[in-house]
Amino acid sequence: MSRYTAAEIEAKWQAAWDEAGLFTARRDESRPKYYVLEMFPYPSGRIHMGHVRNYTMGDVIARHKLATGHNVLHPMGWDAFGMPAENAAMASGGHPKEWTYNNIADMRAQMKPLGLSIDWSREFATCDPEYYGQQQALFIDMLDKGLVYRKNAVVNWDPVDMTVLANEQVIDGKGWRSGADVERRELTQWFFRISEYSDELLAALDGLDDWPAKVKLMQANWIGRSRGLEMAFGLTEPTHGHDRIEVYTTRPDTLLGASFIGISPDHPLARALESERADVAAFCAEARRGGTTEEALETGEKLGFDTGLTVRHPFDQGRDLPVWIANFVLMDYGTGAIFGCPAHDGRDLDFARKYDLPVISTFAPANDDGQALAEDGGPAFVPPKTEPVIYIRGFAGDTEQTGEQAIDAAIDFCEANGVGRGVTRFRLRDWGLSRQRYWGTPIPIVHCEDCGAVPEKKENLPVRLPDDVSFDVPGNPLDRHPTWRDAPCPRCGKAARRETDTMDTFVDSSWYFARFTSPRAETPTDLAEAEYWMNVDQYIGGIEHAILHLLYSRFFARAMQVTGHLPEKAIEPFNALFTQGMVTHEIYQTRDANGRPVYHLPESVEDGALKATGETVEIIPSAKMSKSKKNVVDPDAILAQYGADTARWFVLSDSPPERDVEWTAAGAEAAHKHLARVWRIADEIAEATGGDAAADEDLMRQLHRAIRDVTLGLESFGFNAAIAKLYAFTSVLSKSKASAETRREAARVLAQLMSPMTPHLAEEIWTRLGGEGFVADTPWPVAEERFLVEDSVTLPIQINGKRRSEISVPKAMEKAEIEALVLADEAVAKALDGGSPKKLIVVPGRIVNVVV
Repeated sequence: MSRYTAAEIEAKWQAAWDEAGLFTARRDESRPKYYVLEMFPYPSGRIHMGHVRNYTMGDVIARHKLATGHNVLHPMGWDAFGMPAENAAMASGGHPKEWTYNNIADMRAQMKPLGLSIDWSREFATCDPEYYGQQQALFIDMLDKGLVYRKNAVVNWDPVDMTVLANEQVIDGKGWRSGADVERRELTQWFFRISEYSDELLAALDGLDDWPAKVKLMQANWIGRSRGLEMAFGLTEPTHGHDRIEVYTTRPDTLLGASFIGISPDHPLARALESERADVAAFCAEARRGGTTEEALETGEKLGFDTGLTVRHPFDQGRDLPVWIANFVLMDYGTGAIFGCPAHDGRDLDFARKYDLPVISTFAPANDDGQALAEDGGPAFVPPKTEPVIYIRGFAGDTEQTGEQAIDAAIDFCEANGVGRGVTRFRLRDWGLSRQRYWGTPIPIVHCEDCGAVPEKKENLPVRLPDDVSFDVPGNPLDRHPTWRDAPCPRCGKAARRETDTMDTFVDSSWYFARFTSPRAETPTDLAEAEYWMNVDQYIGGIEHAILHLLYSRFFARAMQVTGHLPEKAIEPFNALFTQGMVTHEIYQTRDANGRPVYHLPESVEDGALKATGETVEIIPSAKMSKSKKNVVDPDAILAQYGADTARWFVLSDSPPERDVEWTAAGAEAAHKHLARVWRIADEIAEATGGDAAADEDLMRQLHRAIRDVTLGLESFGFNAAIAKLYAFTSVLSKSKASAETRREAARVLAQLMSPMTPHLAEEIWTRLGGEGFVADTPWPVAEERFLVEDSVTLPIQINGKRRSEISVPKAMEKAEIEALVLADEAVAKALDGGSPKKLIVVPGRIVNVVV
């Protein structure tokens, strides 16, 4: 008997697939297409088990669709620009390009042994000039259609690294890498006009039936549609050309509880005051330091400056409101000004108590629970808008209303009295894409003193990044590269300067799905190829990308349709979305002399202790794999020990794919033992003769039920359920006494059913049992209805409401015959004790009730 040797088998079949070009995707109008795509990886240098799980899931879908007659596109690429490469260059003195392409080579070499059905001929990296050159062409087309513009904007500025930081890169008011105090600085930035699509992007979520509900909710909340009041408070004394302060509020029902006006340090009025008052300038400079995330504004210290200005309250005559500059009010939210109602907003309340401002409740709980209102020392009262409350100072009189009802009443009252107007607004702001760094797509704009900002001519694309840069000085190397920076104006030919900002890396990943349809095209897409391959039928990736990446991709699909690079049907690019869980592992740690944790790799630990010293380790269960915590499992080591099929089988079998799965050595070993058992069973069947033909019918019945159940599992992302059925059928096959030919047929079908999960082993078994060609593109087995018909049914018997017995009867048995069998049942006869039942109720096909 031959042994299961994963390393030999897997290398053999990967070479065979490559030689046959089995997974090379080509247009074929005679077959239905299927486009499966996993979110492409950042080339950090090593893949991890999370990658293995993600790409194995996509591979299962791709292989199953290939077997069911589909023309499958399953590509791979690399999200290759970004700060980590620059940081590595700064740390090592190397170059981001070299670091990135070396990492891509390493990760590709790790991924190929997994046996993924990827069309590697379509591979690209976003840092390839061929890719980013087409991205530059897209930018120019979007600029021509009015989807790109330039304006001044307040940004997070790191004065040490001399770069703009995203909100998430500001930690406790400091730059995430430099540790410097972050400043809010006004710079000229490029923007995508995504906000114009707010309503459409929100409404279209309802049509995404095959997206997770939680993802759609996250996107809806980010877009943030709200109905509110747009109004102005008149200044009691106009100043610096300002006679009013405009606000937008989603809670106009609290207007009668307003106690102050807060304006951003970057509000035009604040800047006007700052220009001539040193005290205002000093405060604004302080306020501009710190984070701009909602969390930072919520939890950070509230700082304010009383300008001495006041505004008139439109309805509370004789009560003027002071105007404060406040660090928690930002210019890019609403109008850069708010009215503060401390009784019903936590930040406003913190601010009011710090600066001794009035706290005035406009509503109170409908059911008095004894809790003090904010004006009496309690917390801010902020119930859901759907909850009824008692309005103390409402626009419909003192009455019980929900917040939603009161907001509508407030808007109606204000409009009727000429104070503002009801408007619908969105939280979504235009997408600032400018980044002051080298390793990104150059923005294809030349700044000319005479012509202004001029797009580069398309025949001059790509605008390539120069290779001869250094990172020994902080800031963007492109600013210090005169031979690259200085260029003629594309319009007039005079000396001009290139835009030295590069694009946000989210841009790179917002259209790569479209580029895969024609990765070598000399335009962003080939419309004929895009028409055939789009949309992505199944997209797979992590929940961490549920908001920005998906939202930006949806915007880009619309922009590419407007600019003629995608067909109209691709306006929503992803038909179905699946967000997989993580692969976790225990963390092993000891403590140093100062009590600080020291982490240890899994291979250094055995039976709860360090192999080298015997020291007991602390174990933290089921934690996300992290290089810093050393609870990572190297896929290379797993593949070397067990093979790719074992790794694939384990990550698919241990839990539902949307949940986390914990990698354990015992689990991997058990998976390997099962696959070895399958090989032994198939090998024995290949040599078998004889058998009992009378057992053929039962084996075929079990086989076709397995076909049905596995197919349903694969089609519904129930990979673990499908594998459970395969475990069960393997046991049935191992015990079957059916004829040798029937067992061979069943084993060949088992290979087909296992092929999406364990493709190498499946090919070996298929060939060993006489299968022709590749099992990978053999038509998928179809369950025959005649083997799925249940001839009998089991009926539970309840006696006085408690289950006491059961009987198996033919499905077509008459009711009277069933009753006779029930009365003859031992448990029923004992309960009746020679008597007759009060009632005997037969529910056909379901249950029997006996009342004694």
